[in-house]
Amino acid sequence: MATNGYLAAESIDKLNPEDLALLETYITGIGERIKVIRSRRGMTRKDLSRHSGVSERYLAQAEKGKANFSIAILWRISHALNVEIPDLFPGAEEDPGALHTLVRGLSPVQRQEAVDLLRERFLNSSAAGHGVALIGLRGAGKTRLGSLLADEFKVPFIRLGAVVEKLAQMDIGELISLGGQKAFRRVELQALKHVIETHPRAVVEAGGSLVSETETFKLLLSSYHTVWIKAAPEEHMQRVIDQGDLRPMSGNDEAINDLREILKEREPEYRLANSILDTTGRSITDCIIELVNHTRPYLTKQDEPVKP
Repeated sequence: MATNGYLAAESIDKLNPEDLALLETYITGIGERIKVIRSRRGMTRKDLSRHSGVSERYLAQAEKGKANFSIAILWRISHALNVEIPDLFPGAEEDPGALHTLVRGLSPVQRQEAVDLLRERFLNSSAAGHGVALIGLRGAGKTRLGSLLADEFKVPFIRLGAVVEKLAQMDIGELISLGGQKAFRRVELQALKHVIETHPRAVVEAGGSLVSETETFKLLLSSYHTVWIKAAPEEHMQRVIDQGDLRPMSGNDEAINDLREILKEREPEYRLANSILDTTGRSITDCIIELVNHTRPYLTKQDEPVKP
């Protein structure tokens, strides 16, 4: 018997302790999946609440495994996150096959080697001279380093977010507000395809959450030499504040914890980049010298000699 789509209390009371424990574990798993996907999208609970119509208080309880779910609420949450309802269920990302078993038994170094081999075999990485894409969270240094890198090689520096806004004829915040994640991700993919077609050699700055969209991220990886620009969470936050955005100062502890969660959930995707540049505690000069030296083959015209 159900009430308003929820499992009625009397039905729960009829469960034996073992089944009740399994149910509670499953509900907790759904809450954890919601939090993981939300973090990968870079969405706060406030964002998810606004786009799903589900209260922040309920979402907070849900992510802690302390709320029952109706199909209607699961649909609203999945729609706001731009995923299918089954993606919210525990085990949605588990792969019990041979590949999962093999990778699980590898050391961190061996896993990275496996990633490199799979990328080379299945992503058809672009030839030298095509371009470079920078991925990572805001505050790592993508914009400053990307601009300097483009100047060094006299190629366009393209912020993918600006292309999204041009195609949508509105800013990203308005696009998400009107059409949600689904509309934004659709235009983001269109923007990337447009950049690839119109700028065969460029430095592209991708949005921090692009890696959460499989199709778009795969296209980026197969079209550019990608570099993860990373930094410690504290430096991410301080740099954003230094840029004039004081929002992280509101509820500082909660903000830094959210940032750590986002980095944790996105790290597996960020590590698919061809290389990593850690800017933590380093000067912009030191970072750009390393970046220029590393990316030179991918930004030099194929008919030009590559400088030593």
